[in-house]
Amino acid sequence: MSIILYSYFRSSAAYRVRIVLNLKNIDYVIRPVHLLKNGGEQFNTEYMTLNPQARVPVLVEQNTVLTQSSAIIEFLEEIYPYSPLLPDKPLARAYVRSIAQQIACDIHPLNNLRVLNYLHDAVNDEFQRGWYSHWIQEGFTALEQQLQNSEYRGRFCFGDTPGMADAFLIPQVYNALRYKCDLAHYPLISAIYEHCMQETPFTNAAPENQPDTEL
Repeated sequence: MSIILYSYFRSSAAYRVRIVLNLKNIDYVIRPVHLLKNGGEQFNTEYMTLNPQARVPVLVEQNTVLTQSSAIIEFLEEIYPYSPLLPDKPLARAYVRSIAQQIACDIHPLNNLRVLNYLHDAVNDEFQRGWYSHWIQEGFTALEQQLQNSEYRGRFCFGDTPGMADAFLIPQVYNALRYKCDLAHYPLISAIYEHCMQETPFTNAAPENQPDTEL
């Protein structure tokens, strides 16, 4: 039986898992979960049985349910070691993970849907856009400098082959562009994004190419 991925086309966390599945050429079936329709399909009783946090993604393999994109990606890296997403040496692996965690832990949580929905209810749209841009600017400024100073940098975050760090970065850049954030001060991040979007695993994972897309 194929892997099942519960996904929403605009979810950054689901997007990064789709990239990894594609990079490893793993067969999977998407089951869309619309985070906005009917009050949010993630709050349906059936779905909350899978994930009591009521979030995407959820990955199901052999009747085992996995949540949290970082854990899912690490699982896929361990179980499907071909087309590795991490380098061989421990220090280099830690470097790649540090980039992934900067995005997953420090940037994305402040700008995800539930935070933006809360802000939408509490403040005006202009404040919400300013909030999004502020945290992108703070996160990307540090990341750009880290990439600039890194001996590992190539066409991608690590060398000339896309890997785990890129899978985390590209959805965040995609959303920053969607929110019309000014990325002129981040030439390395922008270049990595352009290189990734020339690769089929990334384009096939993009929101506009999902079965539930509404773009």
